[in-house]
Amino acid sequence: MSPDIVAQLAPTGVLRAGINLSNFLLVTGRGAEGEPVGVAPDMARAIADRLGVPVRYVPYPRPGELADAAGTGAWDIGLIGAEPQRAEKIAFSPAYCEIQATYLVPPGSAIVAMDQVDRPGVRIAVAARAAYDLWLERNIRHAGLHRAPTLDASFELFRDEGLEALAGLRPKLLEDAAKLPGSRVLEGQFMAVQQAVGTAKPNVAAAAFLRDFVEEAKASGLVAALIARHQVRGLSVAPASAPV
Repeated sequence: MSPDIVAQLAPTGVLRAGINLSNFLLVTGRGAEGEPVGVAPDMARAIADRLGVPVRYVPYPRPGELADAAGTGAWDIGLIGAEPQRAEKIAFSPAYCEIQATYLVPPGSAIVAMDQVDRPGVRIAVAARAAYDLWLERNIRHAGLHRAPTLDASFELFRDEGLEALAGLRPKLLEDAAKLPGSRVLEGQFMAVQQAVGTAKPNVAAAAFLRDFVEEAKASGLVAALIARHQVRGLSVAPASAPV
């Protein structure tokens, strides 16, 4: 292991891993001491083991707050959805897993297909600064985006205000649909959230290490094993990336 990599990723002698607590597929519980448990924490621990250092989790309630802390020294790696806005400050690995993002529509909705959502007069509820919100901000041309601070609040906004669509991750939308009889989750996806491992932009050697580590973790079956260990439905191993 190159000393440069260890110095960039664990300058304090500990790998400080930023964890997004709001992603219920990647953080599925808490341990005996309150530490986050799930695929993302286990990925961080595997990276720390490869570096030969302990891991310390730095939890954030929402992904935007984790991204805002990039470059401040609060964390050494951040496990978060890779999006272009975030990549301005974060050097991302290839995705290690991905999650379908789609829409929930209310009972009686005339919307039956993905391409019917981005139309004038359609109001889309979305959790602010989620990876799929950032995608919608770049790509929606005609519909209106109505943001709420959390996942649950976005569902409440959709339901209580009678909005035409709720954007979200398919597994969560299926749960929400059960709370609103007659509502439907649309088939297909408007994007897939690419969950990756990031580090600060100046950490060039560390970024190359993370890229290689993630590709190895996918190819070796480690990521698939973590998904199976935590019994997560709706999360899939990301495809191999093209060689750099």
